[in-house]
Amino acid sequence: MSDAQEQQEESRPGEALTVSYERLRHSEDSAELSALARRPLPDRSEQAAFSRATALLEAVAGNEHTPVEDRVSLAQNMPFPNILVKLSRDPQPAVRRAVAANKADKNWLVGLLTKDPDGSVRAAALTNPMTSWKMRLEGAQSEDTDADTLDFLGQLGVGVEPDAPVVLATMVRRAVALNPATGSGTIERLRSDTETQVSKAAASR
Repeated sequence: MSDAQEQQEESRPGEALTVSYERLRHSEDSAELSALARRPLPDRSEQAAFSRATALLEAVAGNEHTPVEDRVSLAQNMPFPNILVKLSRDPQPAVRRAVAANKADKNWLVGLLTKDPDGSVRAAALTNPMTSWKMRLEGAQSEDTDADTLDFLGQLGVGVEPDAPVVLATMVRRAVALNPATGSGTIERLRSDTETQVSKAAASR
């Protein structure tokens, strides 16, 4: 944003939030949108200013004229559900993938992204620790899940998240062992799994 544009934005403190939101949502000024995406948020102690800024970031995040790299950055770093939800619907897989990997996600949001049409987005969601065990199990059972992600899921409760609930982690590893898409190296490791139901499932392959 140029100095003149920044002054113009700052000269609208009395503009209603809904008016500002709609203006930014439909703006085609990529430079202005980029500057707003990169502008540091007010301190949380300034409650009104902070709330307004995060609300307007939602409009910036949802505008396809905001440069992709800025939308990716917001998707990686924002902890705010309203912004992440907006970015989770972005047409660019790179943006959705960044949301899927964000550990500030709510589990229901990352769960939705485990069903994304793009495989890299699904993989990022399935390897996010915020993903529910239900979605992890479904990912472990799906032949559309890539081999690397299945290898990750096949380590849950052992090499990955060793303090995970034993029953749930075992169910996921067993599903990985039975999945035709699982790589041979993963199957070989699961044949030595300490849980009999996992090792037997892997041995049956």
